[in-house]
Amino acid sequence: MEVRASVREVRVSPKKARLVVDAVRGKPLLEAMAILRFLPQKTAPVVLKLLKSAAANAEHNYDLDPSTLYVKRITADDGPRYKRWRPHARGRVGRKWRRTTHITVVLDELRKGA
Repeated sequence: MEVRASVREVRVSPKKARLVVDAVRGKPLLEAMAILRFLPQKTAPVVLKLLKSAAANAEHNYDLDPSTLYVKRITADDGPRYKRWRPHARGRVGRKWRRTTHITVVLDELRKGA
C-alpha cells in the first residue's frame, strides 16, 4: 500500500533540495529519518518533517507499522519562481530569481521475503 505526502513551495532551489532527497531515496523509513537528522542542508528538516507526516498518514489512515516502510519514491520538482530586483549602476536593475520547490514522497511496505 503506497502512502503519499507532499509539501509545496519550499523556499530553496530544486537543485539544492535534490541533494537531500537523493540521500534518502530507497532507504527504510527509520534509517532515512536518522540520516536527515545529521545533514547540514536547509532542506533536511523540511524533508524530515515530510517523512514524519507520511508515516503518520500510513499509521492513521491505513494501519501500517512505520518500521516496515521504506521510501519508494521521493522527488524535488520546480515550483514557482519569485522575481526580485536588485539595483545596479546608472538607474538600472538586475533581476534575481527566488526559486521554490515542491517535494513529494511515496512510502511503501517492505517485502517480507526481500
